[in-house]
Amino acid sequence: MTDIALSTDQTQRTHGVLLTDAAADKVKSLLSQEGRDDLRLRVAVQPGGCSGLIYQLYFDERFLDGDQAVDFDGVEVIVDDMSVPYLDGATIDFKDTISEQGFTIDNPNAAGSCACGDSFH
Repeated sequence: MTDIALSTDQTQRTHGVLLTDAAADKVKSLLSQEGRDDLRLRVAVQPGGCSGLIYQLYFDERFLDGDQAVDFDGVEVIVDDMSVPYLDGATIDFKDTISEQGFTIDNPNAAGSCACGDSFH
């Protein structure tokens, strides 16, 4: 029965970005603090940084032409058409430890990143 659930999930996915439970919980918490339930988490790739591309991760109330969406337990993650190939298979996580706090993006498509870690290629 698990195989059926996995294949159903795959057919519903319109982009390949994954959101961990920890990240989804943090997004829900942030939206609750803001008193907003009309916002989506937008993930995008833009030219810039030392290595050529930078990630953008922000809340957006818009759904634009060409956007692709996946719902993760009530958190809608939006990726624009141009960013989808750069983010396919990427995982967004949230860390809250002594050494690390914040959202992280593990992207198998990134061939390398700059020394500061803010951009990739």
